[in-house]
Amino acid sequence: MPAAVRELRQVPSASPKKESRVEALFREYNQLVFRTAYRVTGSTADAEDVLQTVFLRVISGEREDLLPSPAAYLYRAAINASLDVIRAHGRAKSQPAEGPVQDLIPSPGPGPEAIHAAAELQAYVRKSIARLGDKAAQVIALRYFEGYGNREIAEMLGTSHLVVAVILHRARGRLRGELRKFLEGNHETH
Repeated sequence: MPAAVRELRQVPSASPKKESRVEALFREYNQLVFRTAYRVTGSTADAEDVLQTVFLRVISGEREDLLPSPAAYLYRAAINASLDVIRAHGRAKSQPAEGPVQDLIPSPGPGPEAIHAAAELQAYVRKSIARLGDKAAQVIALRYFEGYGNREIAEMLGTSHLVVAVILHRARGRLRGELRKFLEGNHETH
C-alpha cells in the first residue's frame, strides 16, 4: 500500500463513506496527480508531497467541488500545489523538462558546463512559470507539461477556448521576455 494511502487512512476526521470515496479517487487519479506534479516541480520528492497534499485536502472535505469532473479538478489542484512548492522553495529543481515544454529549452552541448547551463535554464523556466498568476500557470502547465489543446483546457477550467488562447498568448510572451533577459544576463557574465 502506498505511503500516501496509509497516511490518508490515518486522518481521524474522515468518515468511512468519505474514506472509500477518497480511496477510489486515489486509486483512479494518483498517477495523474503525481505525473502532473513531477512535470511541474521536476522532483520526485516534491511530486510525492504534492500528491499527499492534494488528497489530504480532498479527504478533509476542503474540496467538495470535485464534480462534475474529478480529473479536471485534480489537474488544477496538482498544478497549484506544485506551484506553491516551487514558490516555497524559492528555487526550482533542475530536473530535465519533459514533454512539449522541452522545445522552449535548447539542448545542452557536450560537456559539464553545457549540461549545467541547461539545468539552470530549466530551473529558471520553472520559477518563471511559478511567478505567473495561477490561471496563466495552470494554462501553461496543462498545455506544455500535459499536452492538452485549448478546447480541452477550457473545459477543465470552465472557460472558453478563446480565453485560454489569450491567457496562453500573454503567458508565453511574458515567459519569452523573462527567458530573453535571463539568457542575455548569462551571456554577459560568461
